Amino acid sequence: MTKDGDVKEDFFDPLILLRTRRFGTFWFASFLSNIGTWAQQVAQPWLLLSLGASPFLLGLDTFALGAPVWLLTLTGGILADRADRRRVIAIFQSIQMLCPTLLVVLLLTGAVKPWMVITLSLVIGITDALSMPSFQTIVSTIVKHEQIAAALALNSTQFNLSRILGPAIAGVLLVSAGAVGCFAVSAASYLPFIFVAWWILPRQNITSNAHDVFDRRHPFAGVLEVIRIPNLRGGVMTVLASSTLCGPLITFSPVLVRSSFQGSAMQFSIAISSFGAGALVGAIALLFVDANRDRRMIGSLFAVALGITLVLVAINPWLWALPLLMLLAGLAMSVTNISINTLLQTQALPQLRGQAVSLFMLAMRGGISLGSLLTGMSVSLLGVHRALLIDGILAVAVQALIGWSWFKNNGWNRRVGGAKTDSS
Repeated sequence: MTKDGDVKEDFFDPLILLRTRRFGTFWFASFLSNIGTWAQQVAQPWLLLSLGASPFLLGLDTFALGAPVWLLTLTGGILADRADRRRVIAIFQSIQMLCPTLLVVLLLTGAVKPWMVITLSLVIGITDALSMPSFQTIVSTIVKHEQIAAALALNSTQFNLSRILGPAIAGVLLVSAGAVGCFAVSAASYLPFIFVAWWILPRQNITSNAHDVFDRRHPFAGVLEVIRIPNLRGGVMTVLASSTLCGPLITFSPVLVRSSFQGSAMQFSIAISSFGAGALVGAIALLFVDANRDRRMIGSLFAVALGITLVLVAINPWLWALPLLMLLAGLAMSVTNISINTLLQTQALPQLRGQAVSLFMLAMRGGISLGSLLTGMSVSLLGVHRALLIDGILAVAVQALIGWSWFKNNGWNRRVGGAKTDSS
């Protein structure tokens, strides 16, 4: 290993990245931050239900968190390509840290109302939309090109490991200290990541390339260029359909546990932790997939599997079986998202990587927000089981159609080489 943390070995072991200064520190700080985020995401819907919020308001809260993605993520992608990413992350994450801090104050004073929680979700959604493309592209700037797939999979392992530990911690805190403990942990978890973003991540040297490749008068020309490539366009469509139709599973898990099964907060946290465990297994499994393996096929097949799993969740009558199904759902969603994210970051032009990732975030986060709002309406009308059943059936049909169209036009390749920008 070199002094600055680069790997010299001819045979690349993915885990050696964790021992590098930049990636290892980034990985650990992100892990701590995500634990806090997941603790808040478990506590928040439970808090809303405790305040008497309806399933529609629950969906509205998720929509408020994700809706800014539709308006601001592409702008965030431009910031990722044309600004100092560490400054972008530090500023917006600092603003975001104030939201759980304010919730702690509101809970301690007994002044919290559902509309306040939803408003703060909107603030978090705005800062996320503007900063997440910068966050997502950091990985590809601190590792070599041939290490991007492994680095993204490793980064997903910490995210999904936090998805296990965060809800578990939240379950304990909800029983012992209440929701205020979860929001306090969330607020504190921002500090190490902000520090790392500012002091450890490399200062971005902004060159004229990002401005010269496309006309400055058309700031989203880069996004249009990414969409023009069939391979990348198909990946974005896969994630959008998956997030819109299957993402609401997480949003309405508390309704399943509390209303349908009369379960407790701890049983809810177990279900969410199981989803995270499955996602972690999926991320680890991808570490052992050849870097040149065709991510289109992997992402499409697991997107169909996710829809099938959602159907099984919807018709499942037993609380004890829910964690197992959530585990399978987490695995399928993780493999789908990581595969498509890898596809976009390895096959988009380097100067357009931030905007390619902004499309991924738009499809993933925007899809979840839209799907949660629509599913919230259908839950109020049809009940949670029927609403999720409809989502699952539609997901299988749509993903099968996207996959078949992809195969018909391009065919499945067992291996794909390099960082080509055209899939023809």
